[in-house]
Amino acid sequence: MELRHRFDGPEDAPLLVLGPSLGTTTHVWDPQMPELARTWRVLRYDLPGHGASPAVKRRFTVGDIAEEVLALAGPGRFAAGGVSFGGAVALSIAVNHPGRLSELVLCCASARFGDPATWRQRAARVRAEGMTWLAGMVTARWFTPGAEPEVAEPMQSSLLGTDAESYALACDALAEYDLRDGLHRVAARTLVIAGDRDPATPVAHGELLAEHIPGARLVVVPGAAHLANVERAGVVSDLMSRFLGHGRGMKVRREVLGEAYVDRVLASGTASGLTADFQEFITRYAWGEIWTRPGLDRRTRSVITLTALVARGHLDELALHLRAALRNGLTPEEVAEVLLQTAIYCGVPAANAAFGVASRVFREMDAEGDDKE
Repeated sequence: MELRHRFDGPEDAPLLVLGPSLGTTTHVWDPQMPELARTWRVLRYDLPGHGASPAVKRRFTVGDIAEEVLALAGPGRFAAGGVSFGGAVALSIAVNHPGRLSELVLCCASARFGDPATWRQRAARVRAEGMTWLAGMVTARWFTPGAEPEVAEPMQSSLLGTDAESYALACDALAEYDLRDGLHRVAARTLVIAGDRDPATPVAHGELLAEHIPGARLVVVPGAAHLANVERAGVVSDLMSRFLGHGRGMKVRREVLGEAYVDRVLASGTASGLTADFQEFITRYAWGEIWTRPGLDRRTRSVITLTALVARGHLDELALHLRAALRNGLTPEEVAEVLLQTAIYCGVPAANAAFGVASRVFREMDAEGDDKE
């Protein structure tokens, strides 16, 4: 099996894998690309016999596709999502390889797509009659009656261009697919998106996912059928951007400030109550939007941050970011040069206080190093 695929976004950005629905191609995610590809390295793939992927003749399962996607993604953790069949692939990875995913987005997806007999009947008819008869029936499930033709017609063309046997084999795979008993194993932060007028995976399917995946959040998109990310592109793009921005921001926040510090903040009583929204805000915007911009590296951002904290007299924050500066590659000697520069432009008293904080922090870090030895 060969899954043709494409990458978008900065090469050094974290990886996000997005899978298509049955009968569509990588283009089903085109509406989300302008936003997501700014800060993610987005990998999209075509299912067998769909789009650019070669047709297949042998049976396969959703899990088989998941294993191919893992091979494309390479080593390490990544974020994944999908609409319908693509969501099933992402969920299969989350259930069977929980350590591989940092975030999971399930759009109009399910742990089990209805009666297996229905899928086997569809597969048999496709093998007997080809793809043409599907066009009206399927697109009526993909979009609400008021959908604009320029939105629906490209998706219908993708469907009609799909290899019939490959499509039938995918139907067979969905007939066998059932992950309801494994949802508790999902470890990734999870966003479930459902269309309120989706006849293929009604809202109840999303509710089941959100109920049994630990910590999952469900959002119901109004006026959307099965391809909610196409029909209500702006709404879904915003939902995904906010959710994934938090995940990306949390990764950078932990890398810069340290796992132990972030864990203490998030575990504190106020972080889950009074300051929860504030923590969400700084994680998404400060760490997910500003610290990840490609214009400056982290060393330079640390220098700017130290200078600003000295100028404003935020000594507690300065202590935190002195540690972060060393994680970002600055040496103590370079930190001393930065603080000496602040003496000229921020004032000698401010720099004197900053040198005092730096001396204390570096002594503490030296002692911590000795303890580890």
